[in-house]
Amino acid sequence: MGLLGNLAKAVSDMVASGRRRGSRADAEVSPGEFGPDATVEVDPHRIGPVRMSYSPQTDGAPDPGEVVWTWVPFEENDGRGKDRPVLVVAVESAGTYLAVQLTSKDHDGVGDFVSIGTGGWDGEHRPSWVNLDRVIRVHEGGMRREAAALPRDPFERVTGRLHQRYGWR
Repeated sequence: MGLLGNLAKAVSDMVASGRRRGSRADAEVSPGEFGPDATVEVDPHRIGPVRMSYSPQTDGAPDPGEVVWTWVPFEENDGRGKDRPVLVVAVESAGTYLAVQLTSKDHDGVGDFVSIGTGGWDGEHRPSWVNLDRVIRVHEGGMRREAAALPRDPFERVTGRLHQRYGWR
């Protein structure tokens, strides 16, 4: 079963079981967690041509160059996930957005992570890294909030590495 099939099965299982999720059984659903605006991980090699741009606008909508918060599935793709920041890098023709996951865990010089420094997306102002392995499709309705615009230089470091890795422009 492919990535989308696994995600659909996990969502179906959770809905069928009454959304039993441990201690969060009665919690609200986070934007992007379920439904037509669900945030999903995508295979960057299978999404076709991608045109990245830097165009942040403080308008409440996700724009390339902005860090936004959305529910992100765990790498296991078992229906679990958590609300976390992602960097929007492109707008797709369908009106969805491509983003890469952020982490504050130190990855300096390790794997396919790009340092982007600190910013308003992290209340503790910890240094952050972008994980180039985790490409996320975000819907405007699946975004919890617009956090901050990333300065152009770190954005271009990220998009340069995405170009090298996936051939995106």
